[in-house]
Amino acid sequence: MRRAALAALLSLPGLAPALAQGWVPRPVAELQLLDKVTARVSVLRATVGQPAQFGTLSILVTACNARPPDEVPDAAAYLEIGDSRRAAGQQVVFRGWMFANAPAVSMLEHPVYDVRVLDCR
Repeated sequence: MRRAALAALLSLPGLAPALAQGWVPRPVAELQLLDKVTARVSVLRATVGQPAQFGTLSILVTACNARPPDEVPDAAAYLEIGDSRRAAGQQVVFRGWMFANAPAVSMLEHPVYDVRVLDCR
């Protein structure tokens, strides 16, 4: 319940930097991607601010934060995911924070692909 409330607050624009104290910004997000049709699992290392491709998805990581080494390991990434198969102007299928330790709190709902944050490095 507490994580769900935090995730809801972090999804509000402008609140994430104020609430994310204790998190360390990292330049690369490590994402696990699943193609449900082929059962192919891939790991993608996406640099913050640079779009990456997986199948028909374009993934833009705008922030990736990890907990300091002396705390419980966790990672959180703000992702904007688009699908090129959708109509122009409706291509964004996910925008928000994903947490490595709580993937069900905020997840991509897509018929073909699953995306999960593994780590921020």
